[in-house]
Amino acid sequence: MLKTSAFPCHALKIPIGKAKGCRQNLKCRASMVEELNITLPDDWHLHLRDGDLLQAVAPHSSSHFGRAIVMPNLKPPITTTAAAVAYKDSIMKALPAGSNFSPLMTIYLTDKTSPEEIKLARRSEVVYGVKLYPAGATTNSQDGVTDLFGKCLTVLEEMVEQNMPLLVHGEVTDPKIDIFDREKVFIETILQPLINRLPKLKIVMEHITTKDAVNFVESCSEGLVAATVTPQHLLLNRNAIFQGGLRPHNYCLPVLKRETHRQAIVSAVTGGSKRFFLGTDSAPHEKRSKESSCGCAGIYNAPVALSAYTKVFEEAGALDKLEAFTSFNGPDFYGLPRNTSRVKLTKTPWKVPESFSFSFGEIVPMFAGETLDWQPSLI
Repeated sequence: MLKTSAFPCHALKIPIGKAKGCRQNLKCRASMVEELNITLPDDWHLHLRDGDLLQAVAPHSSSHFGRAIVMPNLKPPITTTAAAVAYKDSIMKALPAGSNFSPLMTIYLTDKTSPEEIKLARRSEVVYGVKLYPAGATTNSQDGVTDLFGKCLTVLEEMVEQNMPLLVHGEVTDPKIDIFDREKVFIETILQPLINRLPKLKIVMEHITTKDAVNFVESCSEGLVAATVTPQHLLLNRNAIFQGGLRPHNYCLPVLKRETHRQAIVSAVTGGSKRFFLGTDSAPHEKRSKESSCGCAGIYNAPVALSAYTKVFEEAGALDKLEAFTSFNGPDFYGLPRNTSRVKLTKTPWKVPESFSFSFGEIVPMFAGETLDWQPSLI
């Protein structure tokens, strides 16, 4: 028999006989939690691709999340409101029958984006953000911005007027900058000057990877600057790319960093700050595209994301803070209502499939073949 007591969160259920002996030890009490019942989470950074790949991966995200901010880096990219509306229609057709999943669309900022397009995007009630990819920073970013202040300032000013968030891939692309330093340099040379110039611009620094990013976000005005955090950057450091040989399925951009950076991100996320929220950056690629002479960047974590995030909070003795990170901080920042549906996480070990097979090939998920402790199910 389970009951909700002892632990400082209404959503946690603990065996009656075990709760009393560990009241002074948060991690001990967390380790005895067998079931969590939380508000349905949202994914505030998701890649769904298009075509066959979209059909393949959409059900995984829609089974665990209520909404998702969908990234626009397709070929060709989603650069207009009209294209975003059409892409949303394609996503809706790819969802399983009866799904209540809502894709929240974005448009891809380019050197040629106009202030008028930002006005159209706001009026559409379909577009919820504008994505900044520095040209060449990641997958399908070749059409990204080459000179943010020289070519996009009027657009950014209009975004302030329209209260439209700028969603930032925070890395410089100068080949002279070490790949492990690109986030830090981006903050110093782009983000901080941008905030100094447009202090009311709403910014999400996506998939942060460093202590520098944590410190930067915490130094900014709450409600104006926030960050999404992926399961891979919470659970893996850069050693994971090289353990026992080259591990292409652990290669993503921004690349995994040192253990000291991972620990800083875990501390920030599990500490209860409202500035950080769930964004998987789940990025599917067909297995042959990952295991090649020039493998694609991206980790496909949608099938395991909630289990992985729960693992992080459990290990930190912070399961009472999981719901805010997964389900409250994101919609609060975007000014959207929280979900009313709920999801149950049961401590039942389950084995992650080695791969998912489709007519076009295979997709290898994060933690392929490994056993995870928490299994989610919609209530």
